[in-house]
Amino acid sequence: MKAIIYLLALFAINALAGDLPDSTLTPGLADSTKTQDIICAKGYTTKSVRPPASYTTKLKHQQLASGYKENDPYAEEDHLISLELGGDPRNPLNLWPQPWNSPTGNGAKKKDALENRLHKLVCTGQMTLLQAQSCISTNWILCYERIMK
Repeated sequence: MKAIIYLLALFAINALAGDLPDSTLTPGLADSTKTQDIICAKGYTTKSVRPPASYTTKLKHQQLASGYKENDPYAEEDHLISLELGGDPRNPLNLWPQPWNSPTGNGAKKKDALENRLHKLVCTGQMTLLQAQSCISTNWILCYERIMK
């Protein structure tokens, strides 16, 4: 029985790992100039700091060629620490090719919902910006389970 539980746990960890960025390539990086006051200010939008698609598309292709093994043709170049949580917009340490569709259901749409919820928690004072950044960059799937359930 212990062997079966161990195998199931190992399978679950591997399934999650396929939906998470490689932490050696993308550990997440915050932009130190983006404070809680800035990201929560009325009128703040990520459009002003979002890099152009030409930059992120080129980076995605470089990452796929040099280590990321994402096979979803619709993978999007995503910020591990989202721009709405003060993530660095251009540093490759904060960008990764995230699967849009995942067999486990842990794709980009789910992470986007978490980012919105964390932003709301930060801006209502229920969580610090550092806590939100740490939660999402450490393991966004476990963060989702803790915050969204």
